[in-house]
Amino acid sequence: MARTALVVGASGIVGSAMATLLVEQGWTVHGLARRPTGPVGVQPIAADLQDAAATAVALRDLNPDAVFITTWLRQDSEAENIRVNSAMVRNLLDGLPKPTTPRHVALVTGLKHYLGPFEAYGKGRLPQTPFREEQGRLDIENFYYAQEDEVFAAAERDGFTWSVHRPHTVIGRAVGNAMNMGTTLAVYATLCRETGRPFTFPGSAAQWSGLTDMTDARQLARHMLWAVESEAAHDQAFNVVNGDIFRWQWMWSRIAEWFGVEAAAFDGTVRPLEQQMAEDGDLWREIATRDGLAEPDLGRLASAWHTDADLGRPIEVVTDMSKSRRLGFTGYQPTDDAFFALFERLRADHLIP
Repeated sequence: MARTALVVGASGIVGSAMATLLVEQGWTVHGLARRPTGPVGVQPIAADLQDAAATAVALRDLNPDAVFITTWLRQDSEAENIRVNSAMVRNLLDGLPKPTTPRHVALVTGLKHYLGPFEAYGKGRLPQTPFREEQGRLDIENFYYAQEDEVFAAAERDGFTWSVHRPHTVIGRAVGNAMNMGTTLAVYATLCRETGRPFTFPGSAAQWSGLTDMTDARQLARHMLWAVESEAAHDQAFNVVNGDIFRWQWMWSRIAEWFGVEAAAFDGTVRPLEQQMAEDGDLWREIATRDGLAEPDLGRLASAWHTDADLGRPIEVVTDMSKSRRLGFTGYQPTDDAFFALFERLRADHLIP
Protein backbone atom coordinates (compact mmCIF):
# COMPACT_ATOMS: atom_id res chain seq x y z
CA MET A 1 0.00 0.00 0.00
CA ALA A 2 1.42 3.42 -1.00
CA ARG A 3 2.47 5.56 1.95
CA THR A 4 3.03 9.30 2.01
CA ALA A 5 5.54 11.21 4.14
CA LEU A 6 6.25 14.85 4.87
CA VAL A 7 9.90 15.56 5.69
CA VAL A 8 10.33 18.97 7.28
CA GLY A 9 13.83 20.27 6.64
CA ALA A 10 14.40 17.95 3.68
CA SER A 11 17.51 19.85 2.53
CA GLY A 12 19.33 19.43 5.86
CA ILE A 13 21.65 16.72 7.14
CA VAL A 14 18.95 14.62 8.80
CA GLY A 15 16.07 15.54 6.49
CA SER A 16 17.92 14.64 3.30
CA ALA A 17 18.96 11.27 4.73
CA MET A 18 15.38 10.64 5.85
CA ALA A 19 13.92 11.60 2.48
CA THR A 20 16.43 9.44 0.62
CA LEU A 21 15.61 6.38 2.73
CA LEU A 22 11.86 6.87 2.29
CA VAL A 23 12.18 7.20 -1.49
CA GLU A 24 14.25 4.00 -1.54
CA GLN A 25 11.50 2.28 0.46
CA GLY A 26 8.82 3.31 -2.04
CA TRP A 27 7.17 6.13 -0.10
CA THR A 28 5.73 9.22 -1.76
CA VAL A 29 7.83 11.93 -0.15
CA HIS A 30 7.09 15.64 0.19
CA GLY A 31 10.02 17.76 1.35
CA LEU A 32 9.28 21.04 3.08
CA ALA A 33 11.87 23.81 3.42
CA ARG A 34 12.08 27.56 2.94
CA ARG A 35 14.15 26.88 -0.18
CA PRO A 36 13.60 23.20 -0.92
CA THR A 37 16.49 21.37 -2.55
CA GLY A 38 15.80 17.83 -1.37
CA PRO A 39 17.07 14.56 -2.87
CA VAL A 40 15.92 13.14 -6.21
CA GLY A 41 12.39 11.78 -6.02
CA VAL A 42 11.20 14.23 -3.37
CA GLN A 43 8.29 16.54 -4.17
CA PRO A 44 9.27 20.03 -2.93
CA ILE A 45 7.08 22.25 -0.78
CA ALA A 46 8.28 25.80 -0.15
CA ALA A 47 7.08 27.25 3.14
CA ASP A 48 8.35 29.36 6.02
CA LEU A 49 7.18 27.69 9.22
CA GLN A 50 7.30 31.03 11.03
CA ASP A 51 4.34 32.11 8.88
CA ALA A 52 1.33 30.16 10.17
CA ALA A 53 -1.07 31.23 7.43
CA ALA A 54 1.33 30.51 4.57
CA THR A 55 2.23 27.15 6.12
CA ALA A 56 -1.43 26.15 6.28
CA VAL A 57 -1.90 27.08 2.62
CA ALA A 58 1.16 25.07 1.58
CA LEU A 59 -0.03 21.98 3.47
CA ARG A 60 -3.78 22.16 2.87
CA ASP A 61 -3.89 19.25 0.38
CA LEU A 62 -1.60 16.87 2.30
CA ASN A 63 -2.66 13.93 4.43
CA PRO A 64 0.68 12.25 5.22
CA ASP A 65 0.98 8.92 6.99
CA ALA A 66 4.17 10.12 8.65
CA VAL A 67 5.70 13.51 9.43
CA PHE A 68 9.40 13.89 10.19
CA ILE A 69 10.44 17.17 11.88
CA THR A 70 14.17 17.58 11.35
CA THR A 71 14.67 21.35 11.32
CA TRP A 72 15.25 24.26 13.68
CA LEU A 73 16.43 27.87 13.51
CA ARG A 74 19.26 29.06 15.73
CA GLN A 75 18.56 32.31 17.61
CA ASP A 76 20.63 34.65 19.78
CA SER A 77 19.25 33.39 23.10
CA GLU A 78 17.50 30.33 24.44
CA ALA A 79 14.37 32.38 25.09
CA GLU A 80 14.27 33.24 21.39
CA ASN A 81 15.08 29.63 20.47
CA ILE A 82 12.04 28.58 22.46
CA ARG A 83 9.75 31.22 20.98
CA VAL A 84 10.74 30.65 17.35
CA ASN A 85 11.21 26.89 17.27
CA SER A 86 8.12 26.00 19.28
CA ALA A 87 6.07 28.25 17.00
CA MET A 88 7.47 26.48 13.95
CA VAL A 89 6.36 23.08 15.26
CA ARG A 90 2.99 24.49 16.28
CA ASN A 91 2.41 26.15 12.91
CA LEU A 92 3.35 22.94 11.11
CA LEU A 93 1.02 20.69 13.09
CA ASP A 94 -1.80 23.24 13.12
CA GLY A 95 -1.40 23.74 9.36
CA LEU A 96 -1.73 20.08 8.46
CA PRO A 97 -5.30 18.90 7.85
CA LYS A 98 -6.55 16.71 10.68
CA PRO A 99 -5.54 13.12 9.90
CA THR A 100 -8.20 10.89 8.36
CA THR A 101 -5.97 7.80 8.65
CA PRO A 102 -3.36 6.79 11.26
CA ARG A 103 -0.49 9.26 11.35
CA HIS A 104 2.84 9.28 13.13
CA VAL A 105 4.96 12.36 13.89
CA ALA A 106 8.68 11.90 14.55
CA LEU A 107 10.58 14.83 16.12
CA VAL A 108 14.38 15.07 16.09
CA THR A 109 15.96 16.85 19.06
CA GLY A 110 19.29 15.77 20.59
CA LEU A 111 21.49 15.32 23.62
CA LYS A 112 21.04 18.93 24.69
CA HIS A 113 17.96 17.37 26.28
CA TYR A 114 20.46 16.18 28.93
CA LEU A 115 23.28 18.71 28.50
CA GLY A 116 21.27 21.92 28.40
CA PRO A 117 21.16 24.62 25.71
CA PHE A 118 24.29 26.08 24.12
CA GLU A 119 24.41 29.09 26.45
CA ALA A 120 24.52 26.72 29.44
CA TYR A 121 26.17 23.78 27.65
CA GLY A 122 27.55 21.17 30.01
CA LYS A 123 27.22 23.47 33.04
CA GLY A 124 25.47 23.02 36.36
CA ARG A 125 24.16 19.69 37.64
CA LEU A 126 24.02 17.08 34.88
CA PRO A 127 22.71 13.51 34.81
CA GLN A 128 25.25 10.72 34.96
CA THR A 129 26.44 9.18 31.74
CA PRO A 130 25.55 7.18 29.81
CA PHE A 131 22.46 9.31 29.25
CA ARG A 132 19.22 7.36 29.52
CA GLU A 133 15.76 8.44 28.46
CA GLU A 134 14.24 8.08 31.93
CA GLN A 135 16.58 10.77 33.28
CA GLY A 136 14.06 13.33 32.08
CA ARG A 137 14.37 17.09 31.74
CA LEU A 138 16.79 19.48 33.37
CA ASP A 139 15.39 22.32 35.45
CA ILE A 140 16.36 24.88 32.81
CA GLU A 141 14.79 26.48 29.76
CA ASN A 142 15.38 24.40 26.63
CA PHE A 143 13.77 24.73 23.21
CA TYR A 144 13.80 20.94 22.80
CA TYR A 145 11.32 20.71 25.67
CA ALA A 146 9.11 23.35 24.07
CA GLN A 147 9.14 21.49 20.74
CA GLU A 148 8.20 18.26 22.48
CA ASP A 149 5.33 19.95 24.28
CA GLU A 150 3.92 21.21 20.97
CA VAL A 151 4.00 17.68 19.56
CA PHE A 152 2.38 16.21 22.68
CA ALA A 153 -0.42 18.80 22.66
CA ALA A 154 -1.16 18.31 18.95
CA ALA A 155 -1.10 14.53 19.31
CA GLU A 156 -3.67 14.68 22.10
CA ARG A 157 -5.84 17.01 20.01
CA ASP A 158 -5.57 15.25 16.65
CA GLY A 159 -5.06 11.64 17.69
CA PHE A 160 -1.73 10.81 16.02
CA THR A 161 1.14 8.81 17.50
CA TRP A 162 4.58 10.33 18.02
CA SER A 163 8.22 9.57 18.71
CA VAL A 164 11.12 11.77 19.83
CA HIS A 165 14.65 10.97 18.62
CA ARG A 166 17.71 12.27 20.47
CA PRO A 167 20.89 11.79 18.43
CA HIS A 168 24.37 12.75 19.49
CA THR A 169 26.37 14.88 17.02
CA VAL A 170 25.13 13.95 13.55
CA ILE A 171 27.43 12.96 10.67
CA GLY A 172 25.98 13.71 7.25
CA ARG A 173 26.04 15.85 4.14
CA ALA A 174 24.43 19.28 3.84
CA VAL A 175 25.51 22.71 2.67
CA GLY A 176 24.59 25.77 4.71
CA ASN A 177 23.80 23.72 7.81
CA ALA A 178 24.27 25.27 11.25
CA MET A 179 25.62 22.10 12.91
CA ASN A 180 27.91 20.08 10.68
CA MET A 181 30.96 18.57 12.37
CA GLY A 182 31.80 16.08 9.61
CA THR A 183 32.11 18.66 6.84
CA THR A 184 33.79 21.12 9.20
CA LEU A 185 36.54 18.60 10.00
CA ALA A 186 36.88 17.72 6.31
CA VAL A 187 37.40 21.39 5.42
CA TYR A 188 39.79 21.92 8.33
CA ALA A 189 41.89 18.89 7.34
CA THR A 190 41.97 20.12 3.74
CA LEU A 191 43.22 23.54 4.89
CA CYS A 192 45.88 21.91 7.07
CA ARG A 193 47.07 19.82 4.13
CA GLU A 194 47.12 22.88 1.87
CA THR A 195 49.10 25.08 4.26
CA GLY A 196 51.20 22.52 6.12
CA ARG A 197 49.62 23.58 9.40
CA PRO A 198 49.34 20.88 12.07
CA PHE A 199 46.01 19.03 12.29
CA THR A 200 45.36 20.15 15.85
CA PHE A 201 42.53 18.87 18.04
CA PRO A 202 40.49 21.96 19.01
CA GLY A 203 38.74 20.66 22.09
CA SER A 204 39.11 19.75 25.75
CA ALA A 205 41.15 17.10 27.52
CA ALA A 206 37.89 15.48 28.66
CA GLN A 207 36.79 14.99 25.05
CA TRP A 208 40.26 13.94 23.85
CA SER A 209 40.64 11.13 26.36
CA GLY A 210 37.07 10.35 27.40
CA LEU A 211 34.59 8.00 25.75
CA THR A 212 32.02 9.35 23.34
CA ASP A 213 29.72 8.38 20.46
CA MET A 214 28.05 9.96 17.42
CA THR A 215 25.09 9.44 15.09
CA ASP A 216 25.24 8.86 11.34
CA ALA A 217 22.31 10.62 9.63
CA ARG A 218 21.50 7.34 7.85
CA GLN A 219 21.34 5.50 11.18
CA LEU A 220 19.00 8.19 12.51
CA ALA A 221 16.79 7.88 9.42
CA ARG A 222 16.56 4.11 9.87
CA HIS A 223 15.67 4.65 13.52
CA MET A 224 12.85 7.07 12.69
CA LEU A 225 11.41 4.75 10.06
CA TRP A 226 11.53 1.90 12.57
CA ALA A 227 9.61 4.05 15.07
CA VAL A 228 6.92 4.74 12.47
CA GLU A 229 6.52 1.07 11.61
CA SER A 230 6.88 -0.44 15.10
CA GLU A 231 3.82 -0.07 17.31
CA ALA A 232 5.96 -0.66 20.39
CA ALA A 233 7.92 2.50 19.57
CA HIS A 234 4.86 4.76 19.38
CA ASP A 235 4.54 7.55 21.94
CA GLN A 236 8.11 7.07 23.14
CA ALA A 237 11.30 9.11 23.32
CA PHE A 238 14.57 7.48 22.29
CA ASN A 239 18.29 8.09 22.26
CA VAL A 240 19.87 7.11 18.95
CA VAL A 241 23.59 6.72 18.22
CA ASN A 242 25.69 4.53 15.96
CA GLY A 243 26.24 1.77 18.51
CA ASP A 244 30.02 2.03 18.92
CA ILE A 245 32.06 4.16 21.32
CA PHE A 246 35.48 5.74 20.80
CA ARG A 247 37.97 8.26 22.13
CA TRP A 248 38.87 11.29 20.05
CA GLN A 249 42.57 10.58 20.52
CA TRP A 250 41.94 7.53 18.30
CA MET A 251 39.41 9.06 15.90
CA TRP A 252 41.53 12.17 15.31
CA SER A 253 44.36 10.02 13.97
CA ARG A 254 41.92 8.06 11.78
CA ILE A 255 40.63 11.29 10.19
CA ALA A 256 44.16 12.65 9.77
CA GLU A 257 45.24 9.45 8.02
CA TRP A 258 42.31 9.65 5.57
CA PHE A 259 43.36 13.17 4.52
CA GLY A 260 47.08 12.42 4.47
CA VAL A 261 47.97 14.86 7.23
CA GLU A 262 49.75 14.30 10.52
CA ALA A 263 47.73 14.59 13.71
CA ALA A 264 49.43 17.00 16.09
CA ALA A 265 50.16 15.81 19.61
CA PHE A 266 47.53 17.07 22.06
CA ASP A 267 49.02 19.07 24.94
CA GLY A 268 45.77 19.76 26.83
CA THR A 269 45.29 23.29 25.43
CA VAL A 270 41.90 24.16 23.92
CA ARG A 271 42.44 25.69 20.45
CA PRO A 272 38.98 26.45 19.03
CA LEU A 273 38.42 26.03 15.30
CA GLU A 274 36.68 29.41 15.23
CA GLN A 275 40.09 30.92 15.98
CA GLN A 276 42.14 28.50 13.89
CA MET A 277 39.96 29.04 10.79
CA ALA A 278 39.07 32.70 11.32
CA GLU A 279 41.22 33.99 8.44
CA ASP A 280 40.74 31.05 6.05
CA GLY A 281 37.81 32.33 3.99
CA ASP A 282 39.95 33.78 1.20
CA LEU A 283 42.21 30.74 1.11
CA TRP A 284 39.22 28.42 0.78
CA ARG A 285 37.89 30.52 -2.08
CA GLU A 286 41.26 30.18 -3.83
CA ILE A 287 41.22 26.40 -3.33
CA ALA A 288 37.64 26.22 -4.62
CA THR A 289 38.53 28.23 -7.74
CA ARG A 290 41.66 26.22 -8.45
CA ASP A 291 40.02 22.80 -7.95
CA GLY A 292 36.57 23.61 -9.33
CA LEU A 293 34.72 23.09 -6.05
CA ALA A 294 30.98 23.59 -5.85
CA GLU A 295 30.97 25.85 -2.77
CA PRO A 296 33.57 28.61 -2.41
CA ASP A 297 32.00 30.11 0.73
CA LEU A 298 33.74 28.60 3.76
CA GLY A 299 30.90 29.76 6.01
CA ARG A 300 28.39 27.57 4.18
CA LEU A 301 30.49 24.44 4.67
CA ALA A 302 32.07 24.78 8.10
CA SER A 303 30.25 25.35 11.38
CA ALA A 304 33.29 25.83 13.59
CA TRP A 305 31.26 27.20 16.51
CA HIS A 306 29.25 23.99 16.78
CA THR A 307 32.26 21.70 16.46
CA ASP A 308 34.00 23.75 19.16
CA ALA A 309 30.95 23.42 21.43
CA ASP A 310 30.89 19.63 21.06
CA LEU A 311 34.63 19.00 21.27
CA GLY A 312 35.11 21.53 24.07
CA ARG A 313 32.72 19.92 26.52
CA PRO A 314 34.25 19.38 29.97
CA ILE A 315 32.54 16.02 30.55
CA GLU A 316 32.50 12.59 28.97
CA VAL A 317 29.36 12.06 26.88
CA VAL A 318 28.13 8.54 26.19
CA THR A 319 24.60 7.58 25.18
CA ASP A 320 22.61 4.51 26.18
CA MET A 321 20.45 2.86 23.49
CA SER A 322 19.07 -0.02 25.55
CA LYS A 323 15.49 1.18 25.22
CA SER A 324 15.56 0.94 21.42
CA ARG A 325 17.39 -2.40 21.52
CA ARG A 326 14.82 -3.91 23.87
CA LEU A 327 12.01 -2.84 21.53
CA GLY A 328 13.66 -4.32 18.44
CA PHE A 329 15.90 -1.74 16.74
CA THR A 330 19.17 -3.44 15.78
CA GLY A 331 20.81 -0.87 13.48
CA TYR A 332 24.57 -0.37 13.86
CA GLN A 333 27.03 1.97 12.13
CA PRO A 334 30.79 2.19 12.87
CA THR A 335 31.56 5.88 13.35
CA ASP A 336 34.90 5.95 11.53
CA ASP A 337 33.21 4.38 8.50
CA ALA A 338 30.50 7.05 8.76
CA PHE A 339 33.14 9.79 8.58
CA PHE A 340 34.91 8.12 5.66
CA ALA A 341 31.66 7.64 3.72
CA LEU A 342 30.87 11.33 4.23
CA PHE A 343 34.34 12.39 3.08
CA GLU A 344 34.00 10.25 -0.06
CA ARG A 345 30.65 11.85 -0.82
CA LEU A 346 31.98 15.37 -0.22
CA ARG A 347 34.76 14.62 -2.68
CA ALA A 348 32.38 13.10 -5.24
CA ASP A 349 30.13 16.17 -4.94
CA HIS A 350 33.13 18.47 -5.45
CA LEU A 351 32.76 20.06 -2.02
CA ILE A 352 36.33 19.16 -1.01
CA PRO A 353 39.29 18.48 -3.34
